[in-house]
Amino acid sequence: MKTQEAKLYYLNEAAHGLICTKSLRELIYRKAFERKEVANMQITDTKRIPLNTFKDPYLFDILGLKDEYLEADLEAAILSKLEKFILEFGKGFAFVERQKRMIIDGEDHRLDLLFYNRYLKRLVAV
Repeated sequence: MKTQEAKLYYLNEAAHGLICTKSLRELIYRKAFERKEVANMQITDTKRIPLNTFKDPYLFDILGLKDEYLEADLEAAILSKLEKFILEFGKGFAFVERQKRMIIDGEDHRLDLLFYNRYLKRLVAV
């Protein structure tokens, strides 16, 4: 680790998250601390969105998709690895529904994925 702050972050994650060595190595490899810091720099109103809610940027390499893919392929890959996908967003997310039907101004629309964040107490639409 380059900084004492990064060392403390990973120590805290290991202690409070009760994670194994393999999971800790994965956090370090995926640069969890650095991504958290970048995301926190983008939050201007901490009253509405608490710090450490999101990660930045999102890494979708866990889905195993090639360079070009259809939206349906992305959705299928997301659903097949839902647990890892939700963890990419951050803590407190729960899967709500797939292909949620919504009527907006009398027109029928489908929302690909709908999540709920327990900390924000808000729905998150994809």
